[in-house]
Amino acid sequence: MTENKRFALVGNPNSGKTSTFNLLTGANQYVGNWPGVTVERKSGKYVKDKSIIIQDLPGIYSLSPFTPEENVTRDYLLSDDYDVVINLVDATNIERNLYLTTQLIEIGKPVIIALNMTDLLVKQNIFIDTEKLSYSLGVPVVNISALKNQGFDNLVAQSQKATVPQVQVHYDERFEASLMELSNVTNITNRFELIKIFENDEKIIERVALSAKQTDEVSEIISIAEDIFLDDRQSIVVNERYQYLTTLADMVEHRTQGVRLNVSDKIDQFVTSRHFGLPFFLFVMWAVYYVSIQTVGTMGTDFVNEKLFGEIVPHYAQNLLDFLNIAPIGQSLILDGIIAGVGAVLGFVPQIFVLFICLGILEDSGYMSRVAFVMDRIFRRFGLSGKSFIPMLIATGCGIPGVMASRTIENERDRRITIMVTTFMPCSAKLPIIALVAGSLFPNNSLIAPSAYFVGIFTIVISGIMLKKTKLLGGSVTPFIMELPNYHMPKWSNVLRYALDKGLSFIKRAGTIILAMTIVLWFLTTFNIRLQVVDTEQSILAGIGRVIMPIFAPLGWTSWQATVSTFTGLLAKETLVSTMGVLYHAKGGAALNTAMQSNFTALSAYTLLLFNLLCAPCFAAIGAIYREMGTAKWTGIAVGFQCGIAYIISFIVYQIGTTIATGQVNLSTVLAILSLLLASYYVFRKPVYQAPKLSESVTI
Repeated sequence: MTENKRFALVGNPNSGKTSTFNLLTGANQYVGNWPGVTVERKSGKYVKDKSIIIQDLPGIYSLSPFTPEENVTRDYLLSDDYDVVINLVDATNIERNLYLTTQLIEIGKPVIIALNMTDLLVKQNIFIDTEKLSYSLGVPVVNISALKNQGFDNLVAQSQKATVPQVQVHYDERFEASLMELSNVTNITNRFELIKIFENDEKIIERVALSAKQTDEVSEIISIAEDIFLDDRQSIVVNERYQYLTTLADMVEHRTQGVRLNVSDKIDQFVTSRHFGLPFFLFVMWAVYYVSIQTVGTMGTDFVNEKLFGEIVPHYAQNLLDFLNIAPIGQSLILDGIIAGVGAVLGFVPQIFVLFICLGILEDSGYMSRVAFVMDRIFRRFGLSGKSFIPMLIATGCGIPGVMASRTIENERDRRITIMVTTFMPCSAKLPIIALVAGSLFPNNSLIAPSAYFVGIFTIVISGIMLKKTKLLGGSVTPFIMELPNYHMPKWSNVLRYALDKGLSFIKRAGTIILAMTIVLWFLTTFNIRLQVVDTEQSILAGIGRVIMPIFAPLGWTSWQATVSTFTGLLAKETLVSTMGVLYHAKGGAALNTAMQSNFTALSAYTLLLFNLLCAPCFAAIGAIYREMGTAKWTGIAVGFQCGIAYIISFIVYQIGTTIATGQVNLSTVLAILSLLLASYYVFRKPVYQAPKLSESVTI
């Protein structure tokens, strides 16, 4: 039996690693989580040789970890669970990408460089001497193109023959002398471990278990080095690596003609410009929601709602139940509970699938990185950086990884603000709510669905300003540096796989959480407190709903069903739609749309949408907030702030909207205006924290 070969696929984000992994493994992939963490783990078998196992590691820039993804990658690379490292390097940004390469070589395991996107260099009049690069680093270098599916047979063949690097990267003689002294003191010969000890990497120091005497001698060596270099230990290492890489890049990278702008640069002159960047982004998001919610996605949703779950499934289910002589109460559970509830949610799968195809295209083409750059210009004016927008972009898929992505923000105050406002972005679970309200009350208005996205961004900006001006969370703005990948045509296999993963995840939730919830709801809407079968209006749930309904009456909600549905949305936001389906006995989306039109005005339906978009997220996301905040106190503050903002905005919109529509002013109108003025005060007041200013005079 042939022994398995294990390849670890490592590279910077946007280096083409995902595309490479998909091409190498095809459909032979399996996805799970790394032990002890929620970071996704992807493994697969090489399509042409099932004995080769390929492990796709999370994208990282260096082996100095700050996030769970970076920790996972480094821990794996320091283990013995692989035979060869395939290092994906973006040829269009070789100096930045090779920073990670130098660290991989120092580990002492076989390494091969897969130089990706070399085909793009031709258009930039750039040539990379791969033989000279290979000789300098002591590792094989193979040209590939993930976009054109070229060079992979040679990559795998060379990977199977790869050996431990024969050349070590050498830095400044003074730095090398420090490493030599560290080796003599610690008896460690592994270069990676020596440099990490120099950097004061806690995990490596714990791993090598230095004695107290060794620790003191190490500190003395590093202190002397800091005095020599006039810099701190981490900066010394970073500077040494980049000085080496700058020299290396100059040696292997040649320009055949003068510098000229490539296609990406020309596009960015418009897409990221100060004047057109934001309007273009707004247009793109309008187009995305118009295609997914109003047009293409609606075609599939109309069929699923009106035909599949409106006629076909109920008809055949009814015939089957009659044939099996199922009692009326059992038929009610299946037809009015499970089919009505789960079917109401599954009806929106086509729209969600189309939406994620659109988002996948934007992501795979390189545009979404530009969005963070454009938003940094706006966020910085209000006390946050574009780094805070990265978790918000992630939250459009799911709030949980969005909240977790805040770990990359070094400033603790900015991180807390980001956690508190990230879930204002509409995640995939909120899309059925958007589609329900837009489809039932605003079928011909293409602005309602994308307005949910824009309201989320607006609320983030406004609430961010308010929080940044408080004593607890005020502070200076952290810098934001981000690498912008070149634009390229998206690979449809990646886009479809991305959309399928999101769609199947949504269906899985419908088959678990939502199914269980609909059964509970059916019971609560079918029986009274004495467990007698009654009409929905006399049920247990109706009684509970009427008690709490007055709280939401100022938002225009005149039915207890809306109140109950909002509370069930805390389990999973899409359960709001399934709850509506059960409470209104709606078999299919068309019946649910009719029920919505009968119980809501356009304005009250929009405030239902607003409140559920902005209020506290699902319990799972609240759990993620608790893990990131670290205390119940800050979690309570975050959830209370989210619910308060959602209520105030919905209240202002409904009351002022009603006054504009009817021309009547009452006490609620006055309270809404006062709320608006109070919110404006908190937005425009002077911040409690004042950033220090440089003195204009200098004393010598």
